[in-house]
Amino acid sequence: MRLPVRVLCLAAAAVFAPALSHAAEVNVYSARKDHLIKPLLDQFTRETGITVNLLSAGEDQLIERMKAEGAASPADILLTTDVARLHKARTDGLLQPAASARLEGNVPARYRDPQGYWFGLSARARVLFYAKDRVKPSELSTYGDLASPQWKGRICVRSSSSVYNQSLLAGIIAVDGLEKAENWAKGVVANMARKPQGGDRDQIAAVAAGQCDVAIANTYYYAGMLTSDKADDREAAGKVGLFWPDQQGRGAHINISGAGVTASAKHKAEAVRLLEFLSGPEAQKVYAETNHEFPVRDGVHPSALVAGWGPFKAETVPVAILGENNPQAVRLFDRAGWR
Repeated sequence: MRLPVRVLCLAAAAVFAPALSHAAEVNVYSARKDHLIKPLLDQFTRETGITVNLLSAGEDQLIERMKAEGAASPADILLTTDVARLHKARTDGLLQPAASARLEGNVPARYRDPQGYWFGLSARARVLFYAKDRVKPSELSTYGDLASPQWKGRICVRSSSSVYNQSLLAGIIAVDGLEKAENWAKGVVANMARKPQGGDRDQIAAVAAGQCDVAIANTYYYAGMLTSDKADDREAAGKVGLFWPDQQGRGAHINISGAGVTASAKHKAEAVRLLEFLSGPEAQKVYAETNHEFPVRDGVHPSALVAGWGPFKAETVPVAILGENNPQAVRLFDRAGWR
């Protein structure tokens, strides 16, 4: 029996076999976690009859694979977790524009490529987390303040190789310029409690363990810890508070996960239809409830947990700029000694 979604892995060097019938299908190269995206793809198949073939791996692996495959690549859609990877895929010639009034209606302009090469499917905020027993929220204010002397030896943050940090710095470059952005990066390096290590959850856990007082992380990792089936995760997250920075200025940093139609797409119409579905109200609700991300579509509410954190001001920098500024951010991190 042929399943609606076939999950393949790069380790097995799997390839999409030629269709055995004329049934509609679409091939997706995805860097999202299968437990989030697979139920949505199954629902799309039930509603449309279009079979979805899914290959999951890291963004860089998928992009390099598509380069190697060239025009023969079976991929119809590239689905990633950060705008920088979408921008890279576009500049590498791996995506093509998709004209769709429905897509443009579903996804606000600030969350999509101006020429339609990619579209945001969920939004994520990268904010500050603090030790409830050692830091008062009134002591926190802006991203820029993390470079001030009061935080010396008190900050945990992951490596500069993290694309999330690269996009955060790209946003600071867009708002404040290169010189101020570099000074900020150097100031944060000087205030680190330890060498950058681990993922976002590790930064939050380090705050809870007393290794540092403040961390930078994406909100959905915090939500995942609060709702984890592991008592240690819930206990750690309970010791840590969330703070929305720059509420009197630029607003909290926002990035996206998103997707685009590949330049090699053999099933473009089906690919566009899938993007329309993923940016539609039902799928947007799943993004919100399952992973506690923010819907990109207006009118779809965040999960009850996320809504409980209260309203906040989000930055209005178009996310496309984050991708454009990524090379500068990487070079700046190197100059600042942020490893």
